[in-house]
Amino acid sequence: MYDVKNAPFFRTRPENLRPMLYPVAGDYSEKAFPGTTMLKAFFQAKSVHGDSPALKVERPCPPLNADGTAPPALDDKEWTTWTYAQYWDDSRKVAKALVFSGVERYEGVTVYGFNAPEWNLSQMGITMAGGLTPGIYPTDSPEAVAFKTKHSRAQVAIVEDEAKLKRYEEIIDQTPRLKYIVGYSPDFTVKKTLERHDKTTVEVLPWAEFLQLGADVEDARLDAIIDSVTPADCAGLIYTSGTTGNPKAVQVSHDNLMVQCYSMTKRVPALGEAGQERVISYLPLSHVAACTVDICFPIYLTAHRPGYETVYFARPYDLKASTIGDRLRAVRPTMFLGVPRVWEKIMEKMQAKGRETKGVKKMLVQWAKSKGRAYQESLQLGGSGEVPPMFELADKMVLSKVRTVLGLDQAKLLATAAAPIDRSTLAYFGDLGMNINEVYGMSECAGAATMGTDEAHIWGSVGPVYGGLEVKVLRKEGEKYVECPRAKDLFNPTEEEQGELCYRGRSIMIGYMSCPDLGDEEEVLKKNRETIDDEGWLHSGDKGCCDTRGMFKITGRFKELIIGAGGENIAPVPIEDSIKRLGKGIISNVHMVGDKRKFNVALITLLTKGATGEKPGSDDLDSLALDVVPGVTKLSQAVTSDQFIAKIEQIVKATNADGNVCPSNASKITKFTILPNDYSVEGEELTATLKLKRSYTEKKYAKAIDAMFDESLPANAMYVPFKA
Repeated sequence: MYDVKNAPFFRTRPENLRPMLYPVAGDYSEKAFPGTTMLKAFFQAKSVHGDSPALKVERPCPPLNADGTAPPALDDKEWTTWTYAQYWDDSRKVAKALVFSGVERYEGVTVYGFNAPEWNLSQMGITMAGGLTPGIYPTDSPEAVAFKTKHSRAQVAIVEDEAKLKRYEEIIDQTPRLKYIVGYSPDFTVKKTLERHDKTTVEVLPWAEFLQLGADVEDARLDAIIDSVTPADCAGLIYTSGTTGNPKAVQVSHDNLMVQCYSMTKRVPALGEAGQERVISYLPLSHVAACTVDICFPIYLTAHRPGYETVYFARPYDLKASTIGDRLRAVRPTMFLGVPRVWEKIMEKMQAKGRETKGVKKMLVQWAKSKGRAYQESLQLGGSGEVPPMFELADKMVLSKVRTVLGLDQAKLLATAAAPIDRSTLAYFGDLGMNINEVYGMSECAGAATMGTDEAHIWGSVGPVYGGLEVKVLRKEGEKYVECPRAKDLFNPTEEEQGELCYRGRSIMIGYMSCPDLGDEEEVLKKNRETIDDEGWLHSGDKGCCDTRGMFKITGRFKELIIGAGGENIAPVPIEDSIKRLGKGIISNVHMVGDKRKFNVALITLLTKGATGEKPGSDDLDSLALDVVPGVTKLSQAVTSDQFIAKIEQIVKATNADGNVCPSNASKITKFTILPNDYSVEGEELTATLKLKRSYTEKKYAKAIDAMFDESLPANAMYVPFKA
């Protein structure tokens, strides 16, 4: 499908353009979809939908009430709005200010803070100025902020508020190229000069004053930069989440991103057919998924489809305060992407409310959900597609009303990405007439590599190939890679049918970027060679299979595989997922440990109030955990309750007895402990996209882990109290 004569298929510096990679024929060939840039799409969107709303935000943001609840959403007419024409004009103002500031082609301009219109304006302005946007996660440590700023050779840092400014003040001597720090929050009024130890200075300015710096930059000068940008140029930097060591800087090209957007319009043609599409921006814009969904795709859709898309921004506290549901009801998005933890949180809230429903009403809901489940199961690949008897009545009386209460009644696309999601979560929403499509990919392919759709999906599969890529399951034999045979049973593949998922195509990154200031060229070259081979295949590191229908399933990650004392390869994720599924409403996280050990152990966290993924929560139990033992309402009580421990032990033993997830004794969990808090971004056990940082977490809880391997413990004692 692809011509592979242009090895190597990566570049370590953005100024060294990599040849465009087109398939020889088909929908993604140069003839069918010639390369384009984000800026051309942006100009087209402004030209055809200049008066349509592009960006909307509640401003000023209503603060949380004293009791932690959120004030009601503003009426749509009260949201501060940028039209596409204003979006284009203000992005040009950003670009001119950056040009005035001395930002050179392919240099970084960091953006550091929660999602806001100014984030999007910055991204597009930086691109117009020929620079790169190395996004910084709001939760990044000072060390990560310093590294990304220095590595991207940033001269300007755009920050949300004074808290982010203080973070930069802590590391100012580690950012020698930085000249300006700009605050974009409306209430940011700081204007001062910071001085480094070497007497060089950094100017701090509010957003409006910084934009005024470019007032005298001529339009012709900016237009020349914009016109010089090509589809092969780097459009931005996506820093990997950095579960170990410093993050790698993934260079994504304009063509990478535009191909991803083009693919979405082909995969979900209902998007953009007419009128307004709506998306809520709340996931970190420094992540490839949010960058594509919240910045690139709305511009592309508005430029190339009859309709247009508006980006609505969540409130900064929505995830931490678990009020994202309020935004869903206010916006009623037509597309919504949630990481698994977000979907699980929505589900847990609904389950808690469902337990309050009694009598005839509860029976009616259960009947309706059974009809919803039957219909959704029939819609999966291989199903009949038949509508069960009385489904329309069930949907009208119950299911459609639930979707309306959730704010998802107008959604044309519901998706989940960034981490594995349990099939039971998909089934729960399926009961309500909602199909959540799994998306699988990584920063290195600019987003999606596979994606389920309403027309082709199976719960537990990440779907068929996406975006004109070639995706293969390869296994190394000697010095060569061979393609694995198709799995006869997607959910019970043989070892021979499993290998590494590898992909090749137009959306594959330019390569990891090196930094001349750090002298890391050889190190980055090595990482690129390990990731992209001489035939253009990107090696994902994910273990999986593909069945005879072309549906892919992830069965593990090679770096996460536990190698038992006897040399057995054990995939922890299916075992962890089984425990969470059986302990739904009680157990929050499970982390299996056993590499090069005599047996496996597990760190378990319970569901507690206030635990959002961002925060670790309180000592108060939540959801079904409150019902395990009468009177046991706190985590600190649960860990000393024999009845509560017995319940967790029962769940672990049930998983051990399931031959589908624990095919041998070597894969079973022998002992477990319960941690005194949930995993969180704040506690640094999770990345900003809520992925488990296994190596870091195992170091953090090393004493607790070692205590479970204490040989003096009774062999039949499965539970080991936590040891700090």
